[in-house]
Amino acid sequence: MKIVQLFGKGVCPKCGKGDVFSNLGNILKFSSPKMNESCPNCGYTYERENGYFLGAFYISYAISVGELLLVYFITQFFTKNVWEIISMMCLVLLLLIFFNFRVSRLIWIYIFNK
Repeated sequence: MKIVQLFGKGVCPKCGKGDVFSNLGNILKFSSPKMNESCPNCGYTYERENGYFLGAFYISYAISVGELLLVYFITQFFTKNVWEIISMMCLVLLLLIFFNFRVSRLIWIYIFNK
């Protein structure tokens, strides 16, 4: 339960107080997420080596596929036009790209640091 609470806030997996992202509070802001290099509270370094977050791409891919399948099945009830379904899937993917980036990195950090 504690991990779910910490993950939802986007805080350091080590101390549970410092923010991983400097602008996580505004998820609807369409800008590149700024990730802190280390925890402002305990100094824990998030990126342990070059390429550390490469595995987060796989997590982001899995999240995106799940979102697209959900959108596909929902929009299929409203329309049978393939182009409308594809355009809705692309729209949802573009709207959630920064959210997926943040969530996938947080999942990756918590997998290996908790």
